[in-house]
Amino acid sequence: MDNLSFHDGNIFNLLHTRSQDPSHEVDQRMQFHSSLVRRLSQEQELEGHQGCVNALAWNSNGSLLISGSDDLRINIWNYSSRKLLHSIDTGHTANIFCTKFVPETSDELVVSGAGDAEVRLFNTSRLSGRAEDDNAIIPSALYQCHTRRVKKLAVEPGNPNVVWSASEDGTLRQHDFRESTSCPPAGTAHQECRSVLLDLRSGAKRALADPPKQTLSLKSCDISATRPHLLLVGGSDAFARLYDRRMLPPLASSRKRMPPPPCVNYFCPMHLSERGRTNLHLTHVTFSPNGEEVLLSYSGEHVYLMNVNNGTGIMQYTPGDVDNLFSFSNNLHDVESPPQVSTTPQNGFHRSSNAATVKKCTELVEIAKWSLEEGTDVFYAIEAANEVLDAHSNDIESALRHECLCTRAALLLKRKWKNDAHMAVRDCHNARRIDASSFKAHYYMSEALQQLGKCKEALDFATAAQHMNPSDADIVAKVESIKRDLQAAGAEKNEETGAGTTRVLSLSDILYRSEANSDSSHDMSRSEREDSDYDEELELDIQTSLSDDEGRDTDSNSMRGSLNLRIHRVGDDKPMENTVDNASSGTASSSQNDRTSYQPEGAIDMKRRYVGHCNVGTDIKQASFLGQRGEYIASGSDDGRWFIWEKQTGRLMKVLVGDESVLNCIQCHPFDSVVATSGIDNTIKIWSPTASVPSIVAGGSAGPATANVVEVMESNQQKLSRNRENPLSVELMQRFRMQEFAEGNFHPFECTQS
Repeated sequence: MDNLSFHDGNIFNLLHTRSQDPSHEVDQRMQFHSSLVRRLSQEQELEGHQGCVNALAWNSNGSLLISGSDDLRINIWNYSSRKLLHSIDTGHTANIFCTKFVPETSDELVVSGAGDAEVRLFNTSRLSGRAEDDNAIIPSALYQCHTRRVKKLAVEPGNPNVVWSASEDGTLRQHDFRESTSCPPAGTAHQECRSVLLDLRSGAKRALADPPKQTLSLKSCDISATRPHLLLVGGSDAFARLYDRRMLPPLASSRKRMPPPPCVNYFCPMHLSERGRTNLHLTHVTFSPNGEEVLLSYSGEHVYLMNVNNGTGIMQYTPGDVDNLFSFSNNLHDVESPPQVSTTPQNGFHRSSNAATVKKCTELVEIAKWSLEEGTDVFYAIEAANEVLDAHSNDIESALRHECLCTRAALLLKRKWKNDAHMAVRDCHNARRIDASSFKAHYYMSEALQQLGKCKEALDFATAAQHMNPSDADIVAKVESIKRDLQAAGAEKNEETGAGTTRVLSLSDILYRSEANSDSSHDMSRSEREDSDYDEELELDIQTSLSDDEGRDTDSNSMRGSLNLRIHRVGDDKPMENTVDNASSGTASSSQNDRTSYQPEGAIDMKRRYVGHCNVGTDIKQASFLGQRGEYIASGSDDGRWFIWEKQTGRLMKVLVGDESVLNCIQCHPFDSVVATSGIDNTIKIWSPTASVPSIVAGGSAGPATANVVEVMESNQQKLSRNRENPLSVELMQRFRMQEFAEGNFHPFECTQS
């Protein structure tokens, strides 16, 4: 795919245009041109912290960079000299997770939020004239009203008076420096801090169809630069929420838990909106530079792009649409009409003639089909199909688009990365919209549904495909394979039913037990089911015993010993009985009643997915738009690398090693072709296009890196799959850490599970 051209034109043409007619638009397009992105390499390493660097932010003109760390300090760096200007001893008592320059204050005011649940404001002008080691200053404002870790701060361009803080206590608070510069600690008798803008302590949703119930532990928030009244938040469920601050109720205190206010839009990929993904949560949400798109990064998942407005071509779905996608009886009422060939300019350049585009797309589809037949270069074959479908869909005829959809679906099913089967379902559905009698669309749909464990639906599509081509040996084998899976699932179900009510429930059974009457659960083995109907809040009484000779297993990196659990509903006096009847009595019926009375909202579906990285180890991992036009997407990864994709097609552009352990933060300079990154290392890396040759990996004077990019991504996908198979691990680790903090046993330099 290296010989495939990019969509931002020739950089020499841009340079010529700028010399003839300088304009801001040309400068924007030049900032992160594809030829510069592929020359990015590490320019400098900034040393000055003594702990993990969890937060980075540029000031508005790009002259300063601010960083926050586990060492409880805020550092301010000069961009031109790459030197440390100030190192502020903040007085925080736990890891700093977020820091910002306050706009329109001559960059003198900076704000920080930390694991001690505090928000602190500092005036850096107070450091002038002091000795280099005299860097402790009293906060200009101190807000202690949160009860859990403050994970993200937001500021409004042009507003020097207000900062917003998002916390794991389920509230987003608005702090106005003009009204107060302090508030008493949470829980004190005299506390009446009316700063709660969003109360989401009863706002988390298990699925799109379910009513909000549990606390939504907020992990991230952002304010639109172009429409500052729009506020985006994400946290401990699968749904990002868009709010219009003008429509929210007045600021309130936290004494009384309020129902969550209605949001403008929910954002969630359709395949992540179903029940059973209890450990799924967002680590970062952000607006695009023009405010028209949002980017979501999930723990244990991928990065997804979505449109803000539910306009033409944007799919807003309801819970019923999820089932319809898998249903053979779906009448495909939205069958496609022939596309209109677009003649509008793209990125400032007129598209090549339609004949040349069709020829190029035909060749790419043939490359993808060849890779499918040979079973080689599957990743690059999928990228070839992405180029056709995501960049030229309106330029080609329906027949070629149908062929490409079916080919990409087959390639995804062969690759088998996380949620590839769901993407294949989408392609097959769209192929059926073009040709409702397509054998390939039905065959690959049956394969995708079988991989997802939806064997009843898979059999419907396989049987239909067999009727279309009875002599095809592959479809005959497929039908028999699905029937065997159905028989095995039925036998396992009968075995479980025959065990009666004496089976002791495991912790996984209790917390994530499958819905008793779910049609899909009847088709799947218990090991494949992750759904749960147990909605009530639980408490765990945990007693551990660990002897010296048991210790830590260095090979498996796990603790060995005994773990005793007592599980009971919050508000009950006695523990739960560990039997099927007692665990399920009353709970299922109350949950069903809640869902019956609740009228679920719709959600905006994904526009594009970006894959290759791994986001499991930390919950502060960012995904960012690069450049003023936001034409490239970047994300950190648990393998210490950071990945850059072309936004339009999802094509992987660059992979760079930026940390010895985990890379979390990526912040693009406002105007220059420069990126700052940080992670578990104590340093900040500065990247610029200084490599001598363009490459998908690090290049330059030392020569191109020899690492196999596909092998790196395969390894990351295996980590994601292991995280999926053990959904309790991250959740329990976070609960243990919060308990440690409450008991005063918090270790500020443990940042690998931030």
